[in-house]
Amino acid sequence: MNAPLPPDRTRPVFRTEGVTKVYDTGEVKVHALAGVDLELYPGELTVLLGPSGSGKSTLLNILGGLDHVTDGRVWFRERELTALNDRGLTRFRRDHVGFVFQFYNLVPSLTARENVQLVTDVAPDPMDPAEALGLVGLGPRMDHFPAQLSGGEQQRVAIARAIAKRPEVMLCDEPTGALDSRTGVQVLEALRDINDRFGTTTVVITHNAEIRRMAHRVIWFQDGRISRMEVNETRLAPSEIAW
Repeated sequence: MNAPLPPDRTRPVFRTEGVTKVYDTGEVKVHALAGVDLELYPGELTVLLGPSGSGKSTLLNILGGLDHVTDGRVWFRERELTALNDRGLTRFRRDHVGFVFQFYNLVPSLTARENVQLVTDVAPDPMDPAEALGLVGLGPRMDHFPAQLSGGEQQRVAIARAIAKRPEVMLCDEPTGALDSRTGVQVLEALRDINDRFGTTTVVITHNAEIRRMAHRVIWFQDGRISRMEVNETRLAPSEIAW
């Protein structure tokens, strides 16, 4: 495999302008985001860090078209996501975004291959499920059911399911949060390999600050705002990260 190209920082994949999100429970208003301006770039692997409640997951859900802003604007390339209705957002998610969450959300009664096929049956230009599972090292396990797989293997099935539709963007919320260090490294290696191999713009939320060392760029959140950013001139491989 050729060396991966550095991120193209000339034209953002995502751009946000003054994004605010307020959850109104009736008794109290929770300000999850308080005016976020951000750009994410093609081929970039970005890690979002910050304490619980700092706005990371809310931003990820807005970027992925799973939630709506209270105020502000969001663009995916030249398309304004904040101008789309629910049907438009559904089409955007289907065609462009792969999601990976802390809990794998696999269907227990389906094999690994069949879980991936749930996505490939509706995607416009999918991979073969076997190819996607092979990319995450699960070729020999593709006909096993989730209960026959370890936690790390189940998460890699979830990654295969996300990449099988060839998304331009991978949005990952605590993908190693339920895993031990050894299986967590395997999951991070799969995510980095997909980023390197396909140039998929990848965003990873984590509470493990050491994972930031594998990123191109790190964005720190505090109280619904971006508190600082840093660029890694040298990136570590997942196997080099102190867990």
